[in-house]
Amino acid sequence: MKILFVFPSTGRNISSLNPWKLIKRVPFTFAQLIALTPKHHEIQVVDERYGDKVDFNKHYDLVAITCLTMYANRAYEIADAFRKKGVTVVIGGYHSSALPNEAKQHADSVVIGEAEETWPRLLKDLENNRLKPFYKQETPVDPRLIPPAYRGRIEKYYPVLDVQATRGCPFKCEFCAIQNVEGSHYRKRPINDVINEIKSLKNTFFSFSDPSLTIDVEYTKQLFHEMKTLGKRFICHGNVNVLNENEELIKLSKEAGCQAWFIGFESINQESLNSVKKKNKVEYYEETVKKIRKYGVGVKGLFMFGFDADTISSFSTTLKFINKMRLDVSYFSVLTPFPGTPVFKRFDEEGRLLTKNWSEYSFNNVVFKPKNMTREELYNNTRAVAKEYYSYSNMLKRTIDNGNLDFTRFKTKLELNILDWLSIKNEFGF
Repeated sequence: MKILFVFPSTGRNISSLNPWKLIKRVPFTFAQLIALTPKHHEIQVVDERYGDKVDFNKHYDLVAITCLTMYANRAYEIADAFRKKGVTVVIGGYHSSALPNEAKQHADSVVIGEAEETWPRLLKDLENNRLKPFYKQETPVDPRLIPPAYRGRIEKYYPVLDVQATRGCPFKCEFCAIQNVEGSHYRKRPINDVINEIKSLKNTFFSFSDPSLTIDVEYTKQLFHEMKTLGKRFICHGNVNVLNENEELIKLSKEAGCQAWFIGFESINQESLNSVKKKNKVEYYEETVKKIRKYGVGVKGLFMFGFDADTISSFSTTLKFINKMRLDVSYFSVLTPFPGTPVFKRFDEEGRLLTKNWSEYSFNNVVFKPKNMTREELYNNTRAVAKEYYSYSNMLKRTIDNGNLDFTRFKTKLELNILDWLSIKNEFGF
């Protein structure tokens, strides 16, 4: 069969936001699916985030669309257009896993959750004219069955630079949509499998796509130990509490080539964190950042505004606290209640959702009624914090505040600041 994989978008062009991404790469989701696809199928990829266009006049036997909430409307538009032409359409991903019945209105079949077992079954059923309306992974996929992502080039799309060592997150933060696909059951791929996949990368730099590499500290320590001699550089996500308690893990990450830990601080208000079952301890924030910086590793902080305990004063106090911590870079967003999450359910039951136009669910729009401020105040103040943080002078200060003369670290900080500045600038329009 001739299969088209489509990553829909609604106008945000990666190439215009990020000059380091002028090289188009196969989306990681598709690289994983292609690895599961029998070789006798012919594969094409279109990622609209690069400004590429779907050719509705080409012949395809199957169109597979990944569906994030902010791109759901566009995904449905593409699906409807192909189905009118008699082409079989399958939709999967975070949004469709949360709202499969909605997605089914626009697709011949919907993949719910993980795909290692369901995707090959779907292809076989389609070839035998027995396609089912839904393919749901009922039990967590055995991590030994997760293959290395496809690393080949597909026409103008170069190989992906992501690696996944673990899957699932047991912490169930109420705003997080990871549960929709990966679930809460934490699983670890065999370390030898992960090491061999990293060795296969032609590039020196890559990114771990795991929600967190601090869930099983001993596993990650062993992984980092095995990575020491590979000569790679990488970024990864971790939890502030665990990093604070495991300085050896930080040291090993540096020795393995870690350039930066991405940490979801989310808020400096403990009440806000508690309200969404985020287990961070604010009292650990500064100490943890100091420990990580001591080893010459960067820290990117992720922050959200709009929790029920947030007030107007939260914006200025957060910015002051971030600057005091001397983070290398920070990213700001508005709390977004994605379908399938407890926050979405609660806001819906309370009548606080302002819209179910999914294109508005994009981290920089306010789609619910905040508790202690107006919708406009939440948006305008988040935008103001981002604008001040990413002023030219503040970006320069963060970049040269190096603590040493490590050129690689300086380069990483510069790149992270410029990349996030470009993204934030586009999202908030300043």
